[in-house]
Amino acid sequence: MYRREQPVPTQACPAALYNNLCVLSLPAPRLTQFALVHGLNVQLLSATSDGLPVSQRQLHAKEGAGLSFPLITQAYWCVLPFRVLLVLTSQRGIQALFARGIAASGHYIFVGTWSGRVLVFDVPAKGPNIVLSEELDEHRVPITDIAAEPAQGQDCVADVVTADDSGLLCVWKSGPEFKLLTRISGFGSPCPSVRLWQGTVAAGYGDGQIRVFEASSGALHVQINAHARGVSALDLAPEAGKLLSGAEDSFVHIWKLSRNPDSGCIEVEHCHAECVTDTQVCGARFCDPRGSSFAVTGYDLPEILRYSCV
Repeated sequence: MYRREQPVPTQACPAALYNNLCVLSLPAPRLTQFALVHGLNVQLLSATSDGLPVSQRQLHAKEGAGLSFPLITQAYWCVLPFRVLLVLTSQRGIQALFARGIAASGHYIFVGTWSGRVLVFDVPAKGPNIVLSEELDEHRVPITDIAAEPAQGQDCVADVVTADDSGLLCVWKSGPEFKLLTRISGFGSPCPSVRLWQGTVAAGYGDGQIRVFEASSGALHVQINAHARGVSALDLAPEAGKLLSGAEDSFVHIWKLSRNPDSGCIEVEHCHAECVTDTQVCGARFCDPRGSSFAVTGYDLPEILRYSCV
């Protein structure tokens, strides 16, 4: 069970975008960094474990050397082995007209585009010399989300999944040469949010469904009638196997994923439901890898809601 804690006030309300909340936990000073998009700006907030705000600032994304500010489409903390970067995408994107979907794995950062291409950037340990190392050209419609997890050096283990507006999922093995492992066809609705955990893909769809697949084969393990309206955010707590889902129906749910030792199939248990009354949820993230706390944003809601285990 979770209870509502002191919310973190924001200077502006989040935009009605999918996955419009990013969380970076800093254990040493016991601070949590939040990032959310509002039009031309990205709000960065720091708060203590009690929800007390420490600092707030706003970032703008300029169009090259010009003075105009494009609309931001997503903000995401990319945690690499040697550095942490905040990556922003916009309507004038990175080498694209519109960019959306960000993930990091190893020394790579992945960015999705309106054309369906996924740009793979190689990030050095130091300095700004980030180079475009590869383009993954499997999707034909705009990318909606990207998820990644460390492959831990195992061969033929999926560590990246990309999703698009048709609902198509592509599962990849990263490395010096990226390999497409499988394509998972859409189900007639877009897939706004996707997550990857221990060889399992969890995908949230515009019809309110959550589907859990085997990453390597694309086999469907579980289909959940999770929400009455479209799923707007998914997150996974890797140490506990908890799945967090938020949707336009004002509900946030927490599910427990586990693999049956006999059959090898993924089983899902519903753990918690929270109604954010009269609010269109647009972002939901765990605040720690154990899933003991989570945060929620909503359209036209001037605060970040916080919940923690009782």
